[in-house]
Amino acid sequence: MIMKFLKLSILLLLLLNISCSSKPENVEHPEFKKHFDKFDVTGSFVLFDPQENVYYHYNKGQFNKAYTPASTFKICNSLIGLETGVIKDADFIIHWDSVVRKKVEWNQDQTLRQAIQNSTVWYYQELARRVGQKQMDYWIKKADYGNHSTKGGIDKFWLEGGLRISPKQQIDFLIKLHDNKLPFSQRNMDVVKEIMIVKDTLNTIVHAKAGWGQNGKEDIGWFVGYVEKDDKVYYFANCLQTTDFENDQFGPARKDIVFDILDELNILKR
Repeated sequence: MIMKFLKLSILLLLLLNISCSSKPENVEHPEFKKHFDKFDVTGSFVLFDPQENVYYHYNKGQFNKAYTPASTFKICNSLIGLETGVIKDADFIIHWDSVVRKKVEWNQDQTLRQAIQNSTVWYYQELARRVGQKQMDYWIKKADYGNHSTKGGIDKFWLEGGLRISPKQQIDFLIKLHDNKLPFSQRNMDVVKEIMIVKDTLNTIVHAKAGWGQNGKEDIGWFVGYVEKDDKVYYFANCLQTTDFENDQFGPARKDIVFDILDELNILKR
């Protein structure tokens, strides 16, 4: 009886050690504040290194706080459009509706590739309308994207509707995309990964998407993605907030803060 008890105790300890060892470490980097101060913005940054199983944080208190995804939803929207057959491939054209908008590059026909690179809102609104409410609800839930909400209209829910996502959920979604564990075909995931590329050098590829939306009276800025460097991968989510709508540095800060921090961590050199 004593021997059985000892064996059971040892087994439980081993299982406990395995469980504990698999839990990611969280490391705060308060010194990253200087990168936010440089642009006179507030927010949070997180980088996940799966090789070391470590999250590197600035302002960890926002890690599980949910915000509007704005144009970062275009990653998921592209996957859903492809999976439902609404769009066929990266070169699928949706014709411009002739409405002149402030961004000159939007005022023309767009392919999926151009639309994600230009962050063309009308293209993705039309894509969502063609997908339809029923299929959109189904795929967002199946992909476990954010809080799953499509309240606010089929062509507005990610812009000014009920859809919300946290930095942690952004990272989790990107991990599944990179690891081919989302409920979409391999071909469609490969298409989206390819059109997300914003930097491609000899041994480093950055897949990413920016976003800019509003939560009430607050502007929310995102830049989320992952870096493939040699045989390693690093995931990041930068989330900015401001009530200063005159701050013309807010837009560039979304990306520049990420690249400054990746440079500081010797992950990416610009």
